[in-house]
Amino acid sequence: MMPVGALAMTCAFGFALVAGCVDARTPDAHSRAVALVAKMTLPEKVAQMQNDAPAIPRLGVPAYDWWSEGLHGIARNGYATVFPQAIGLAASWDTSLLHAVGTVISTEARAKFNASGSGHAHGLFQGLTLWSPNINIFRDPRWGRGQETYGEDPYLTGQLAVAFVRGIQGDDPQHPRAIATPKHFVAHSGPEAGRDSFDVDVSPHDLEDTYLPAFRTAVVDGHAGSVMCAYNALHGTPACANAGLLDTRLRKDWGFAGYVVSDCDAVGDIASYHYFKPDDVQASVAAVQAGTDLDCGHTYASLAQAVRQGDIAESALDTALVRLFTARYRLGELGGRSDDPYARIGADQIDSPAHRKLALQAALESLVLLKNAHGTLPLHAGMRLAVIGPDADALETLEANYHGTARHPVTPLQGLRARFGADHVAYAQGAPIALGVSIPVPETALRTDGGAVGLTGAYYDNLDFSGTPKLTRTDRVIDFDWDRVAPAVGLDPDHYAVRWSGQLLPPGLGDYVLAVHVDRCFDCSGHDPVRLYVDGKPVIADHSDASDLKVQLHFADSHPHTLRLELVHSGQDQGVRLQWQAPPAAQLAAAERVLHDADAVVAFIGLSPDVEGEQLRIDVPGFDGGDRTDIGLPAPQRALLERARASGKPLIVVLLSGSAVALDWAQQHADAILAAWYPGQAGGTAIAQVLAGDYNPGGRLPVTFYRSTRDLPPYVSYAMQGRTYRYFDGRPLYPFGYGLSYTRFTYAAPTLSTATLKAGGTLQVSAEVRNAGQRAGDEVVQVYLDTPPSPLAPRHALVGFRRIHLAAGEQRLVRFTLAPRQLSSVDAAGARAVEPGQYRVFIGAGQPGHAAGVAAHFSIDGREALAP
Repeated sequence: MMPVGALAMTCAFGFALVAGCVDARTPDAHSRAVALVAKMTLPEKVAQMQNDAPAIPRLGVPAYDWWSEGLHGIARNGYATVFPQAIGLAASWDTSLLHAVGTVISTEARAKFNASGSGHAHGLFQGLTLWSPNINIFRDPRWGRGQETYGEDPYLTGQLAVAFVRGIQGDDPQHPRAIATPKHFVAHSGPEAGRDSFDVDVSPHDLEDTYLPAFRTAVVDGHAGSVMCAYNALHGTPACANAGLLDTRLRKDWGFAGYVVSDCDAVGDIASYHYFKPDDVQASVAAVQAGTDLDCGHTYASLAQAVRQGDIAESALDTALVRLFTARYRLGELGGRSDDPYARIGADQIDSPAHRKLALQAALESLVLLKNAHGTLPLHAGMRLAVIGPDADALETLEANYHGTARHPVTPLQGLRARFGADHVAYAQGAPIALGVSIPVPETALRTDGGAVGLTGAYYDNLDFSGTPKLTRTDRVIDFDWDRVAPAVGLDPDHYAVRWSGQLLPPGLGDYVLAVHVDRCFDCSGHDPVRLYVDGKPVIADHSDASDLKVQLHFADSHPHTLRLELVHSGQDQGVRLQWQAPPAAQLAAAERVLHDADAVVAFIGLSPDVEGEQLRIDVPGFDGGDRTDIGLPAPQRALLERARASGKPLIVVLLSGSAVALDWAQQHADAILAAWYPGQAGGTAIAQVLAGDYNPGGRLPVTFYRSTRDLPPYVSYAMQGRTYRYFDGRPLYPFGYGLSYTRFTYAAPTLSTATLKAGGTLQVSAEVRNAGQRAGDEVVQVYLDTPPSPLAPRHALVGFRRIHLAAGEQRLVRFTLAPRQLSSVDAAGARAVEPGQYRVFIGAGQPGHAAGVAAHFSIDGREALAP
């Protein structure tokens, strides 16, 4: 068998390592790149190794910014199909879905790219090099960016990554639809507060067993064309200057022949935060020599000085540049291709009906039913529902982070009204996400001067509110994402002003904080000024770059107060939200009023991207800079649930979050619990369909839900002992792989291809799965392996899974092939091998001991060492 490293000689760029693949350099991309780089001057070369590469007119090279995002939809570039956040996609356990989502994302990237055309300049977020997926292991639920990952298991993460990468890149290795960039290589999963300087000290076993496998799978099996190196150091060496990672492991061991891009400003961190090198010149030299081809940032500007003073050979720059321009030629980004198969992808493909349908399917498949006592769900037709909770009607909990702009988003409140009838749904916000956290002012507190719900919005096509508004409409809430889009037809997306007017109806007396949140543009000059007037007096007037502008007011009663909010959009800021912090007693009283006449209560609780995410400016109890210090449900929401339970009405809890929340009280007292993650543009519709029984939930947890923060090892430790289902010895609240259904599945005894396997061989495993219930549904068949006892062995290891749909009474034979790598173990030195001994394989609806399933035993004779 050809070693993995030798495959690069057969097919460059990390694509199509399959039989019959020709040398990827012969079809011209590589040779054209070599010829082009040879014509460049040193300053031109240096400029092209930074993400915002400028044009070189004399060589016919257009400007190109390599930075584009596609985590769960094309991000930060206007309208796009917004799918569930990555952790929600992972909860589907559906590789075919991930492939389809990746295909849509790259199709919409092409549509946006084609608007300018090949051979023309493409700026920030307008390109075809997508910095996704994030395949770091979600090792600890406190990490704020864990929502961007596919969960805690290396096998599940790797398989979903392969499907997503192949969907992004398409089927033509010589001309990918876009290029995927698995990130962040490697061992990067917090802490956010110190990520620029954090040194991961992890054992060789844990590195090979947990942190590296998904990256290997994405490169070797998924053929990803790019990889992003991480902020952190590994054993004292910053990842982007780590030749052992980028050259030995990635290129030599895995045969990767694409390009490596740094995380943004990670090259600068080598000197500024890690102090690994004394200055930017030496940091840049170390990164290039290690194998980092492209700097997201401008630290590589110092490479010209490095070459001139003899610190690095110009040929080292040429090596990186050839990789970069090979990618640009393959993408067709430089033009000159008459047979471009993607040229006809137009704007009609952006958020098309087919793509919207897939967004709904993805949202449906992501939902995980955690509890359903006494058949509380599905809800019955005609029921009167009290909808409460801070996540019931918030756009940001649909879109999550790294998102595009949803054209027609449906919040849970809107979804329930559409499904059950507006006259059957009463609503009260009830609580904030957490004390000190502002959330959108709800529709219940806004009225136009004519008495309609919401505020009157006057939209102008100028910046001074002169003349007649271009459009006047009633906006139910002020919670808008307008990133690179116009707020209404006929307005210029870069040049407009809006004045909202009406009344604020406080639910009770007390101290209120009113806030105007503006999503400020990244790295741009000038920001949108906002002005807020209450009772005719200006209370906020700000032109600064602060995202949250606040004022504290005291209302002595619940009488209406006149309200006016003005936004002047003259820059690149991305939308506006009118928010508040209301008195807890007033909020709870408002919730209690809607509980009175309800037949059931649906509480939308959890977290939001305002409290968990990437380096957030937040410091309130339970949260720290985007990470969490406590995984429990914040106290104000716990109080809201207790008040709802006291009503005596059935209580359905819907959790919206990007990570596991310790729902210990809800598990004991709620009648049903549904995990909905951050579900994307169709989230409200999907939730309503599941609650109504129109769709039978089949999602499974991609992470462990622990009972308490006390169950977790120290957050800064990257040791896997005591973490994730593989090494946690305690009793979880909900285990990895868990999820309920409205039907019931049974398993027949499994069949193995052999009871004794020679090391290095493959094992065939199969079992009959039957839907023994009364309605159709999806089952996620999971295969776990228990290896011979060893101090380093995981409790169980996922080695196979498949999501299948079965009609009531239907049964199907499900087969799995376990290759040597799936049957292997890792020793203390980080060496992987198939070891002799007695093994057990379990097939079922979840982990052994936590779900129905069947097991069989087999043995392995001999030992087979595997390549890294």
